[in-house]
Order: sequence, then C-alpha cells, then structure tokens
Amino acid sequence: MKIAMLTSSYPKWPGEMTAPFIEEIAASVAERGHEVHVLMPHRSDLRRAPVERGVRLHSYRYAPAPSFEVWGYAAALQGDVGLRGATLVAAPLALGAGFQVLLKLTAQERYDLIHGHWLLPNGAVAALVAQRRKLPLVLSLHGSDVFLAERTVPTAWVGAWAAQRADGITACSGDLAARLAKLGGPADRMRVVPYGIDPDVFRPDPAAGAAVRTQLGIAPDRPVLMWVSRMVYKKGLPVLLHALPQVLQNHPQLMLVLGGYGDLRDELEQQALELGIADSVRFPGPVARDAINAYWNAGDVVVVPAIHDQGGNVDGLPNIVLESMSAGRPIVASHIAGIPQVITNGEHGLLVPEGDAHALAAALVRLLDDPAFAARLGAAARQRVERELRWRHIAARFEQVYAAACEHFTVR
Repeated sequence: MKIAMLTSSYPKWPGEMTAPFIEEIAASVAERGHEVHVLMPHRSDLRRAPVERGVRLHSYRYAPAPSFEVWGYAAALQGDVGLRGATLVAAPLALGAGFQVLLKLTAQERYDLIHGHWLLPNGAVAALVAQRRKLPLVLSLHGSDVFLAERTVPTAWVGAWAAQRADGITACSGDLAARLAKLGGPADRMRVVPYGIDPDVFRPDPAAGAAVRTQLGIAPDRPVLMWVSRMVYKKGLPVLLHALPQVLQNHPQLMLVLGGYGDLRDELEQQALELGIADSVRFPGPVARDAINAYWNAGDVVVVPAIHDQGGNVDGLPNIVLESMSAGRPIVASHIAGIPQVITNGEHGLLVPEGDAHALAAALVRLLDDPAFAARLGAAARQRVERELRWRHIAARFEQVYAAACEHFTVR
C-alpha cells in the first residue's frame, strides 16, 4: 500500500524525544513493504533527511516567524493542560497549510489510504482531504487529542465529525476508545492497538546502568528509583515526591532520579525542598534517546505515577512503560489508561490506584524489600515484550486496520 500519514509531531532529528512512537509506527509499517509518506509541520530546528528508515518525510511551512512555531512537537500546551497563547494565532495558519499541502501531495501521486495521527488537530484535515480524494481514512488516537476534544462543545463536535468519517480508528488504550465513543465516535470501527518497542534497543544492560550511576555520582549499592520523561502534570510527579518520605523511612539511602525536561521542573525542585527530601532527588536534565536504556538499567525500580491532570488529560500509554519493560526492569505504575493492557498486576509489575501516594510508597517498598520478586517481574515484562509488543507485531495490527478500513470504504 501507499500511505500518506499526517502528523503534528515527530522526532525533530534522529534520536530526539518528541513523539518517537509516530516515527516507529511509520518505520515499522514501511519495513513490512508499504510506501509511507509522513507530512509534518516545519520547525527551524527540524533536521530530517527526505528519506529516513524507509519513510519519505515532507514538511510544510505555516509560521511567519520562528516565534510562532508552536504547532505540534509538544509546544502547543503549557504543562499539557492549557493552550499557549501563540497557539491560537498559529492554529488557522497551520491547519490551512496542512490541508493545502496534503491536498497537493495526494494530487501528485495516487495513494491507497490516508492515516491521520491525533484526532485533534489533524483528524478534520485528514478527513476533508480523504473526502476530496475519495480515499479510505484511518485516524489514530494518542491521548491529548481526545482530551482536547472533550474540553468544549465545538471541539467535541469537530472530533466526532472527523471520527464518524473515518473508515478505521486506532487507540493506544481502551480508555481512549471509550471516551471517543462517548463523544459520538463509531465504536464498531475502533481497534485498540498499543504502542510497540524495539527489544534490541531497550534491553537489559547492567554495565550501561553502572556507567550512568557513576556519571550521576550514585554508589553501586545505593537503591535507585528511576523516571525519565517530560515534566508535565499528567506524569504524576508531585504524587511520587509525596510518597518518597514514606519510602525513605524504610530505605534511607534511596535516590530518586527524575530525568527529562518540561514546564514543571522548577515546581518539582521546590516541592522536594519543602518536603525535606531534596538530597534524595536528582534532576539530571534532558536525556538523549540513545542514553535512555542505560538510565532504565541504572534503576532498581522504575516508577510511573501517571494521573489524570487537573484538566482531565492523561497519557494513552506512556512510552516509559514499554521501554522499561523491554529493559527487564521491575515497575510500579498507576492503574490507569493503557498501562493495565500491557502490565498485569503482580505478573509484569505492580499497579496502584492513581494519585494514591501511600499505595505507591507501599508498592515501591515491597519491591525494594524483595529483590528476587522484583527481578521476576522484570523478567516477565521482558518476555511479554518479546512475545507480543515488538514493533513488527504492532505494524501487523496496523495492517489489519488498514485492510478493514479499505473494505469499509468500498461498501459505504
């Protein structure tokens, strides 16, 4: 098949951390013999070749100046909760430019299908072009798109309008699919397709983990809790910091490493000071993608305290869950969104109620107290990745969605 994908986020250069799952979906589908074209907004720091990993990349300009380059690439939302002011100015420019360029791209060559990533903002654009070109349409839900659709009556209407015109819809969690159905999306055309992972990239590597500990000045025998991602509200880091004093009572030498970047870093550092735990928390800053596996291996336990933030936003399926599972690490995570679809409590990790600092602390202490049990959980998580969650497994499921969408298109 020849597939045109429309996205508002993509890694800005190889190894950069913005929406890596979009690149992996595109590359894994291309690896199965399909011709994949990805259209994305231009940014002044976008450094991609025309063809990478078998995927043909196209970018479109919309901003009159770099200061207005706030469309996509995790730049539109402040802390993933509220829209930045410049986004309202950029939106009509970006949507209009995306529509025109996708329309032109699909006029130049014949495509078999359009695949739009994120219901909002790209669903309506992809749907309009698919209608004009008489092509099947697949839309993929990733998390913040459904949250944005739920916020107002107009965005809910636009989201439902686009979803109703899709011949197939994927969601990275059952929670997202249910929420879209509640907005009026066609439940019979939705399929839950989780993200995948490359177990050759994310793998057990004790030597790399030891090197990270040395780099951070953490002794080999000191217990470490590890987290690396974007510092936004829905990641639940304030809950983790509130849980830490309870964990420190049982393991006073514990170190919590919070790697990554985001709008909340200053607030989190201040919270650690106020709780009197600043000496037990390290903020190493942004972590390059090719170093993340080493960070997972540096931790005794990976913690994923995800929550619904104050606006109701939640991750569909956090990348860090799959990455640390593939690295064979024991995990404590919130029982939320797509996490229970890949982690069975007590088998691949421990799941706790979201926002419950006491339950989170108790689960962390349990694993720190019982390294043999923690190791069994990590090994089982790795096995599940190898059996079910490689990107080639996920690409095959996208192929099934594409085939069903084409069939639906021919009979509607």
